[in-house]
Amino acid sequence: MRNDKYKIVYCTPALYSAGGTERVVSAKANYFADVLGYDVTIIVTEGKNGNSFFPLSNSVKVINLGLNFEELWNKSFIKKILLYLRKQKRYKKLLTNELLRIRPDITITTLRREINFINAINDGSKKIGEQHLSRTNYRKIDTRFSRYYEKFFFWWWKDRVIANLEQLDKLVVLTNDAVSDWSELSNIRMIPDPLSLKVSSYSSLTSKRIVTIGRYSYEKGYDILLSIWSIVEKQCTDWQLDIFAMGDPTPYVKMMDDLSIDKKRCHLHSSVVEVEEQYLKSSILVQPSRTEGFGLVLVEAMACGLPVVSFDCENGPRSIITDGDNGFLVSPFDIELFANRIIQLIISQDLRRSMGEKGRLKSQQYRIESVGEQWKLLFDELMK
Repeated sequence: MRNDKYKIVYCTPALYSAGGTERVVSAKANYFADVLGYDVTIIVTEGKNGNSFFPLSNSVKVINLGLNFEELWNKSFIKKILLYLRKQKRYKKLLTNELLRIRPDITITTLRREINFINAINDGSKKIGEQHLSRTNYRKIDTRFSRYYEKFFFWWWKDRVIANLEQLDKLVVLTNDAVSDWSELSNIRMIPDPLSLKVSSYSSLTSKRIVTIGRYSYEKGYDILLSIWSIVEKQCTDWQLDIFAMGDPTPYVKMMDDLSIDKKRCHLHSSVVEVEEQYLKSSILVQPSRTEGFGLVLVEAMACGLPVVSFDCENGPRSIITDGDNGFLVSPFDIELFANRIIQLIISQDLRRSMGEKGRLKSQQYRIESVGEQWKLLFDELMK
């Protein structure tokens, strides 16, 4: 075996936003560098200054290639393709140069644009893919609005990914369901996302406050949550809902108006760094997602002693929640039952405490030390 103080390179789009991938990559990079003593570099393509939204160890190096793929978002389809191909060609050149300069032992990709060419870079490193999305949500397009040639292009592109994933030395997914999703691949390892919070205390569960944390997007289901809350708020008039998320809340403000929701008790906030503080100020966490790759917010809330209510959406929540034990799993889109489960927890502080205690125990499985050890074992295995 080679020297086990490995040189690790992470390839991910950005660190500047408050997303789950950014949180997880930052936490693992810190652990690899500060605890395991690895030489860690993160290579990003977005963000002007390369700063991380989440705390990053001084031992972790960040290289920003400044390619700004994000400018493609508001371009027409044809312009988007032409600009993408130009940027992608430059990305391949720049990333190849960096990997040949650094000569890492292991390169980890979060399976974004570099998955199209990373296996062809002969820098001598082992290549690991880290999948943070469910398979059906990976490279997904909204077929309701796409033209026929857009659909053709994206389906062709999507099919190519299997060949790229097969060439990886290992594909890491977050749940057992995700392992089954990629049944045609034989190079899969399941390692869950780590709990990065160092919880120092637990919620008293006495605050009349419900919280959720994520992003203002279709996948996170906050439109459904507002419909749920419109039921709950009428029966529990002294409770409030706080949503902390990145993105544009404007469509949800209009929906609140349409549902006649009391804006004094339902608040749409921007994203927040100190998530632990928000959990500790709350008594219930809700997660109305349509799809989840994992559900790290559930684990974080459980670690802080909160009971949780989530839709039993694809992959993540069912690997974390045991329905009726450490939280409630609700059949997808059953708004009435979701509202009733919240009301159950509001009415019974004993139920909140019982589920909160069991959730705290469950969250221990995801401690960064436990998950970090699983990554260390994988690295050692690949570097034999």
